Amino acid sequence: MKGASVVEYEVVGGVARIHLNRPRRLNAVVPELVEGLNAALDRALEEEVGAAVLAGRGRAFCSGADLKRREPPVSEAELRRRMQRVQDVTRRVRRVPFPVISAVHGYALGAGCEFALACDLVVAARDAVFGFPEVSVGRGVTGGISHLLPLAVGPARAKELVLLGERFGAERAAELGLVNRVVESGKHEAAALELARRLSGLPRGAVARAKYALDRGAQSGIETAFEVEVDYAVAARLSEESERAAEEFRNRKKEED
Repeated sequence: MKGASVVEYEVVGGVARIHLNRPRRLNAVVPELVEGLNAALDRALEEEVGAAVLAGRGRAFCSGADLKRREPPVSEAELRRRMQRVQDVTRRVRRVPFPVISAVHGYALGAGCEFALACDLVVAARDAVFGFPEVSVGRGVTGGISHLLPLAVGPARAKELVLLGERFGAERAAELGLVNRVVESGKHEAAALELARRLSGLPRGAVARAKYALDRGAQSGIETAFEVEVDYAVAARLSEESERAAEEFRNRKKEED
């Protein structure tokens, strides 16, 4: 897999484990890391995993763009292509049918914060530090954050986070609605894997439809949301997977009674 040296990939029990692997540079973003991450998500789709966990090796999840690495000058077209490849990470997370969970510790800054928040669920260690420092270093946000962040925290708070670029911890991220679970430092991957295993064990078609419906509903009007919900609910009820899940539920209830 292209970029394998800086992005590690394995599947255990139907769950893909994807690790950013530039620990000496706090997993700072370079083109080969972006390519490796896109390739890992493609591979997880091909292998039909039930869920995926994205984490970082070493002391941080991802510290953002590697500003210390001197890149040779590139054309505007190549620069645009590279920015679009960063956005492709978010596109892939949104398009794959399985949930992607980020397990965040240490720094999650700039593009690293975007990678984390693009995921369907976010588990953060108490030592996690989030932030969008792009404006302060003369850069711009990517990864769909200009759309996703206002949806999550509201436009006024989104402007505050991006324009001021202040760092904030895991508890604050949870208060803002950006993080699902805050766990003790060092427990973030275990907690994310537990969620991934639970999700992987659920009816996969139902999980995929729920994920797509929620994403589309958040980005459209209520009438479109109504239509999508009905389409997906009908498809779920007519599926063999739904019948099996219903029968298992009935059997459990009999045992409990």
